[in-house]
Order: sequence, then structure tokens, then C-alpha cells
Amino acid sequence: MLKLDSRDYALAWPLLKEVKINTLFAEGVLSGQTTGSVYVDSVDNPRSFYVAHEYGMSLVYGDSGNEEFNRSLSDYITNKTGHRHSAEWLQADPAGGWDPLIEAMLTEHNAQLDAEDSRRMYIQTRVNFTFDPEVYNRAKAQGFRQDAEIVQMNGEGFGEQEGAVIPRYFWRDAEHFLASGKGYTLLWEGEQASSAFSAYRTTDQLEIGIESAPGHRGKHFAFSVCCRLIDYCLEQGLEPVWGCRLENVGSYRLAQKLGFKPRLNIPYYRLSELPV
Repeated sequence: MLKLDSRDYALAWPLLKEVKINTLFAEGVLSGQTTGSVYVDSVDNPRSFYVAHEYGMSLVYGDSGNEEFNRSLSDYITNKTGHRHSAEWLQADPAGGWDPLIEAMLTEHNAQLDAEDSRRMYIQTRVNFTFDPEVYNRAKAQGFRQDAEIVQMNGEGFGEQEGAVIPRYFWRDAEHFLASGKGYTLLWEGEQASSAFSAYRTTDQLEIGIESAPGHRGKHFAFSVCCRLIDYCLEQGLEPVWGCRLENVGSYRLAQKLGFKPRLNIPYYRLSELPV
């Protein structure tokens, strides 16, 4: 695989637009909202693409028939050269013929390792949803916490905020987030209990990121702060977008409470950061 210069990311857009799954995180890389890497089969006329978001998500799409690219892809997936230093979650265009290739790579890789070896890779499930505003409005009327204070994010503490899903993993800096993104924080007893923000935004969609602090979970805080962000989406004519692993039970259940209906399940490959 060859690394594509960021000045040539426009070459990756046409085939990405043909992928019929949620690709907003990859769009975030190509648009320059956040940093990442793009690998291709040819820097002049690319037909095979691997987009890696710094948050640890990646997408492969385009022509799956290039054997040289596929050999390099196998080396990358199995971390044969030790160049990947963190775990990664990979999804593939379901219509591109990639899944059989990737699953064969994982099977061959895992066959060389003991069952408990941390270098093993495995397959989970990524869920794409559709949003039903009628279900959302009914749920909000019943479950929104009127007693909680919800404030708009102002960029303060952008670089210091802790958690697994926070704005600095999805935006270049606080100024960029404030200029193009949106977020809200629910405060409870003087603490930041839960936050919902735009992990990516287009002219007609906004993907939701959500993080609740330990000790503040299970209190309907995440539901309520997400409601505030969804209301913003509806006011602005944006479609709220949700994606998560099926195995992330909390996120999966919260999505459905908020009116998101599971639409499509696709393989989600967990790639180890440890070299072979």
C-alpha cells in the first residue's frame, strides 16, 4: 500500500461516495476535519483505498482485485512489520468483495497463535442505524431529565478532557470544533456528568459522539444530553447519525431509546497493535 499525500485526498472521494454504509469517520479524514492516513494502490490513479482515522477506526473500499495491494493489506492487518502501535477497528465496503479476503487473512493469522495470545484478531459487528423522529419525540417526553443543567461546550478544557469518546479525538483543535462542530455537557452537582457532541458534520448529517463520566452512568444523563444535541440537529435540518458495535450494549440500547433503529450489521475487525 502506498501512502496518499493529503493534497491528493480528492482522488479518494468518488469511490467513497459509492459505499452504502456509514462512512462519516472516513470523510472526516478526507475533509481534513481530523488527522489520519490514506493508503492506495496507486498515487496517480488509485482504485483501492484504506482510510485510517487516528481514533482507531479504518475503512477499506474500492477495487478488491489488486493482488499487490492485498498482500500489503495483509501485512498491515496482521501488523507484520510492527508499524501499527495501537489497536484498530476495520470495516469494509460490503459490496466490494473485501470481507472474504479479510476473514481469510485473519483466519490464517490466528491459526499461528495460541487461543489466549493477545495478538489474535477477531470479528465483532458494527451497527448502522436510521433515525425515527416520532419515536424520539415520544421517548423524550417521557425520559428527559428536566432537573439537570445542560450547557453548550465552549472549548474550555478541550485538550484535557478525559474519556474514550471526546471531541479532541475527532477535531483538529478547539477552534475548529467551535467553528464547525457542536456539543453539550450535562452538569450534575458541579461535575461534568455526560457530554454529547458532533463527531463529524456535513451539510445534512451530524454523527453523535457520547461520553459519560464514571459514577454518573445509569441515571438517564446520557439520554438527556443526547436529546439536546438531537434537538439541535432537528432545528438545523440535520439528520442525526449513530453508529456503534453491537457488543457495546450500553450504546446499542441508548441508540434505540433515542429513536435510532438498527438498519444494517456489518463485520467489524479488531486488529491487534502487537507485531507478529
